[in-house]
Amino acid sequence: MTSPAAPADAKPHVALFVTCLVDLYRPSVGFAAIRLLEDAGCSVTVPDAQVCCGQPAYNAGDRADTTAIARQVIAAFEGYDYVVAPSGSCGGMIRDHYPALFAAEPAWQARANDLAGRTYELTSFLVDVLKVDSLANVACDGTATYHDSCSGLRELGVKEQPRKLLDSVAGLELVEMATPETCCGFGGTFCIKYGEVSTDIVGRKTADIAATGAGMLLAGDMGCLLNMAGKLKREGSKVQVRHVAEVLAGMADTPAIGEAE
Repeated sequence: MTSPAAPADAKPHVALFVTCLVDLYRPSVGFAAIRLLEDAGCSVTVPDAQVCCGQPAYNAGDRADTTAIARQVIAAFEGYDYVVAPSGSCGGMIRDHYPALFAAEPAWQARANDLAGRTYELTSFLVDVLKVDSLANVACDGTATYHDSCSGLRELGVKEQPRKLLDSVAGLELVEMATPETCCGFGGTFCIKYGEVSTDIVGRKTADIAATGAGMLLAGDMGCLLNMAGKLKREGSKVQVRHVAEVLAGMADTPAIGEAE
């Protein structure tokens, strides 16, 4: 594969890993991520050859298909300075699990390690790599609470980064849940295999959300957001559910997740 040409202005060349759920259900999150990255001084490319990260197959125990998918992803994202995903789940799959898939193939494992070392969750990249301290001219009136997605928190250490950026959004008050780090019950294929357990877990999460009195729920993973938005809607809740990137990019004027356009 030919490496992408470096931008003439020597800006960091970032490849956006869009993720399946963003592509299929919430493209605005991808556009918000691009805006944030470009505003932070990056040149952004969205590789056409990218596919699913392979996590559904991996969670189902299908290592053969997961490995085949990983090969395509590795090839598609070679040559960029960084790879950024608006998802701790997909980022964690690439960073934590890809190298182990190729333990018996040294050449591919080296390529997987290279990709893993360049891959970041969006808010972590902005804060930890680009050293973005605050966002200028971004406002969002109201109160919000933040859910820490399991993969982003436990695999990638994403916790303070989104909160740091949200603190700079004019008019926004962040109200913490009693248990923001507790799983929402989605868990990829977990919610399909163990539907009743998943429903109980998300019910506890929505009760915690309601107890904050916040008018908006934010998180960094579309799987979690879709799961929680669905439960909130079934309960008749008026809480708006959004990906954190939409608020940080000043794009919170569109219908929230689960609302009619």
